[in-house]
Amino acid sequence: MKNILSWCAACILFSAARSQQVLPLYTSVIPNSKPAENLEKSETKGGVLIISRISIPTLTVYLPQPAESNGTAVIICPGGGYYVNAMANEGTDVARLLAARGVAAFVLKYRIPEERTMMNTAIGPLQDAQQAMILVRGNAKKWNINPGRIGIMGFSAGGHLASTLGTHYKKILVDNPGSVSVAPNFMILVYPLITGDSLVNKKGSLDKLLGNRAPQELVDDFSNEKQVTPATAPTFITQSTDDGLNVLNSIVFYEALVKNKVPAELHLYQNGGHGYGMNNKTTRDKWMDRCLAWMDANGWLKK
Repeated sequence: MKNILSWCAACILFSAARSQQVLPLYTSVIPNSKPAENLEKSETKGGVLIISRISIPTLTVYLPQPAESNGTAVIICPGGGYYVNAMANEGTDVARLLAARGVAAFVLKYRIPEERTMMNTAIGPLQDAQQAMILVRGNAKKWNINPGRIGIMGFSAGGHLASTLGTHYKKILVDNPGSVSVAPNFMILVYPLITGDSLVNKKGSLDKLLGNRAPQELVDDFSNEKQVTPATAPTFITQSTDDGLNVLNSIVFYEALVKNKVPAELHLYQNGGHGYGMNNKTTRDKWMDRCLAWMDANGWLKK
């Protein structure tokens, strides 16, 4: 009976979202790219779909049924240490759940920083996040989205990318002829990497993105707790205290939000470790329920 109920729930969740569409993130030349062979690789490790060596970014669209749509959208950045994208448990699974709640969801397959494919590794993923926001906001009417209700969500290194978009939106790094805002209206950060501060993370935590000889000024620029302002978007953060990625990442970002009087909510769990997606098996409390309640309290689930 339990298996039947689980199967039925999965069917309901899948049917709540219309057939997904995979879009190229760029319709012309990919900015900040070098001519290089496409070595992208997809494999399943421990039941998790992992995509590595991404040089051609895409955006996968999950739209709710028209009658269920509430006009809110979320762009999802999977984690993977800037080495891979954990595409299922930190991407497509989340998108389907959001679509079932009336939220248009977009899974960003962003480029992996690699000198072989990029002229400047530090800005490649951020360019993709900015382009994703331009694409979603620019097609808001087509996808039945309120352009003032578009959030960014990220897991682990994807949380760093999401918080980078949320704190570095004034400098546009991609073509934007329509002057579309790339600033998210809200952020959801799940066990996020936030800072290059060696008092929080091991030295070199941002090396894959910035290079292993990055000047301190660049490390500070991408330490996103240092870039929060009163204009930063309202933010939901969750992490586990026993996470191998220091829980202080979440705390220092939350403290910066509070200092700048930015609406914020922080949920910390005693156990769970890292990389569990929506399912922290150590507790009956589901952080995604807390997140949806926060979204509802802020009016983003209302039609």
